[in-house]
Amino acid sequence: MAKINYITHDNLTHTIDVQNGLTVMEGAVQNDIPGIDADCGGGMACATCHVYVNEEWLDKLPAKEDGEEDMLDMAYEPNKFSRLSCQVIVSDELDGLTVNIPEKQV
Repeated sequence: MAKINYITHDNLTHTIDVQNGLTVMEGAVQNDIPGIDADCGGGMACATCHVYVNEEWLDKLPAKEDGEEDMLDMAYEPNKFSRLSCQVIVSDELDGLTVNIPEKQV
């Protein structure tokens, strides 16, 4: 289990224990974190679980697959820190991960 910090666009922090094997998106949805819509349920068919990963965590995450890059092109204001939270699987190594939720999802 890992503690994941979700920071909303209005700077409210929600720290949640998320079970290993779940995605960062599933942790958000199961705990009613505002701002992560997850319209496709984690099928990487939308970009409504878009988050910005804090820079110090970028090298600790697996590389983005091509499909994730393609979906992020449709996200609201993507940048080099953008990830689809449905593609980030929680493990002990991600304990303390901090993600920022964009102002809106598209």
